[in-house]
Amino acid sequence: MAGIVHELQDSGLLEQIRQEAAAAARQLAEAARLHKGQIVVIGCSTSEVVGHQVGSWSTPEVANAIFRGLDSVFTPMGVYMAAQCCEHLNRALIVEREAVPGAEIVNVVPQPKAGSSFATAAYQAFRHPAALEEIRADAGLDIGGTLIGMHLKKVAVPVRLAQNHIGQAMVLAARTRPKFIGGDRAVYDEELKNGYPCED
Repeated sequence: MAGIVHELQDSGLLEQIRQEAAAAARQLAEAARLHKGQIVVIGCSTSEVVGHQVGSWSTPEVANAIFRGLDSVFTPMGVYMAAQCCEHLNRALIVEREAVPGAEIVNVVPQPKAGSSFATAAYQAFRHPAALEEIRADAGLDIGGTLIGMHLKKVAVPVRLAQNHIGQAMVLAARTRPKFIGGDRAVYDEELKNGYPCED
């Protein structure tokens, strides 16, 4: 039934899910050449992770395990996560306030039944969580078909990960790069084809 919060029936799955999430994060960080201060948007259907249709089997324990796995990779790098909420909150995002200085913050607190279990886990884990209606992230992980593209910078480039599932959910990933402009006579910085530069 839609909107119901469920407990995980297979507790042994939590460590597997945490490890798979960490592996996906490491692979994306390498492929996207992520560096301190950048933002990765994460969309996550815990329903899909445990083998149910998106939006039908919200599982907070799974969300917490996935968050811990991702956080174990991104936080030591200084990379911020933006947790995408579900469609009930118009796919708003939960992010650390320090990651988005000057951004227009909106007032909502995600819940498993209105926001998603993953966004709820992020809200509870972040030191100073803030909700935004939109963001332009440097890379993204879509766990279970949550459609994160609306929150990526242009131009999004698909990234194929060896860790292409978390639990039973398919994982899609993307990095971004600056647009090429100017047409045939333009000269391009070849390094920017691989993504945004690291600011030292």
